[in-house]
Amino acid sequence: MTAWLSSPGAAISAILVAVDVAIIVCALVVLPGGRRPQTAMAWLILILAVPLFGFLLFLLFGRTSVGRKRRARQEEVNAAILARAPLAELADAERQADLAPLVQGFVRLNRELGVLPMTFGNSVELIDDYGGCVAAMAREVATAEQYVHVQFYISAWDEVTAPFFEELVRAVERGVDVRFLFDHIGSRGIPVHKEMLRNLAGTGIQWAAMLPIRPLKGEVRRPDLRNHRKILVVDGRVAFSGSLNLIEPCYDKPKNQRLGRAWVELMARVEGPAVQELNVVFATDWLTETGEDLRQLVSDVPPPPSERAGAVTGVGLQVVPSGPGFVSENNLRLFNSMLYSAERRLSLTSPYFVPDDSLLYAVTTAAQRGVEVELFVSATADQFMVAHAQRSYYEALLRAGVRIWLYPEPWVLHAKHFTVDDHVAVVGSSNMDMRSFALNYEVVMMMTGREVVARLEQVQQTYRSLSTELSLDAWLGRGRRQRYVDNLMRLTATLQ
Repeated sequence: MTAWLSSPGAAISAILVAVDVAIIVCALVVLPGGRRPQTAMAWLILILAVPLFGFLLFLLFGRTSVGRKRRARQEEVNAAILARAPLAELADAERQADLAPLVQGFVRLNRELGVLPMTFGNSVELIDDYGGCVAAMAREVATAEQYVHVQFYISAWDEVTAPFFEELVRAVERGVDVRFLFDHIGSRGIPVHKEMLRNLAGTGIQWAAMLPIRPLKGEVRRPDLRNHRKILVVDGRVAFSGSLNLIEPCYDKPKNQRLGRAWVELMARVEGPAVQELNVVFATDWLTETGEDLRQLVSDVPPPPSERAGAVTGVGLQVVPSGPGFVSENNLRLFNSMLYSAERRLSLTSPYFVPDDSLLYAVTTAAQRGVEVELFVSATADQFMVAHAQRSYYEALLRAGVRIWLYPEPWVLHAKHFTVDDHVAVVGSSNMDMRSFALNYEVVMMMTGREVVARLEQVQQTYRSLSTELSLDAWLGRGRRQRYVDNLMRLTATLQ
């Protein structure tokens, strides 16, 4: 004992070894519980390699809990929806019975996981023109009489979005209630973020940052949780949702502007009863961030859709929210169910395709049983780690028979949607990656009807005409260094 005490270095080493062993033993017991095996294994490898550092990372990034207060408010809103939804579902029972049995199963699944029912008689207009979509949203705000609800993951008041924000200000001036949500971390990295906050000051626009990290106010959580939803609702009459962020198409980054690297998006303009469902999703997030209950406001029944050129009418539409506030990974469960149901064709568009094992099996199994499967991704990517993690899956996809289309540089294909055969489609904010399934609050719209699927297939045909198909031989010819980086980034993608 005396010899041990006389050697401080040896004592410190012994203590560190004991701490490392304790961390490893605890990790072996704790990590497998409630996590995907691949996620638990990735954390275990990291902790076994560098116990103390890995443990500290796990404390910071290893838990997806958003806190009891947020979860309680989510459950409160869900209970209110469940209480009034049966009447609406009873009215639509006959229409729902006309859906294909598989689609009826999707509807029940979404209802069980995300609470919101399938609605019918909606009008949907798909907008793939970036500037045209911002202009269309500004025009709707200009007609607002009661309220405008704005929720975008990334928001910036710049030269492209200024007309939209100016319409919000004018709406406030004529007595309209304008509520605005943006992600706390997602928007902070934009060069003009502080300018947006200065512009908002004194406008009368009610705004709040989503998922803020404010330790002094007791708001501490995993820092990479994001609210990734994109929603605009005007007077409960019309709504927009999809992949577009409220920002200039090069994301206000000088490098992107020099390279001409602009984002390609897809948004849906919706009229009909589904507007209420998108409004409910906004109201849930608004209640969580501000404490203001909009339940009475969003309970109003939307008016019938107007007649518009280019809009598809009679669409069945179900809004599916997902995220850490829900017990299950709603979007992943829906996507897998739909992929396994495909009989002839699957067309997938996801800028960040980093699937877990279940989704990878669903996609490759579909191709191996004869379904025509294609995946649209960007030839270039805006995020180094995600891009390389995504590429690590290409060989398995190509060998299974999936056709991979590379959207040309310098554009970034950021749209998120897919079609199954000719009868059902999904459009929304969710990527097909582990982040969107486990860490992001997302919202997607499942749509039924041949006409709306055909309209989405026109968008996909545009992608196909611009893209270059990736062959297996070309992919196998890439260098060893790139293979190494791809596989390393794939490992980091599972640390959730």
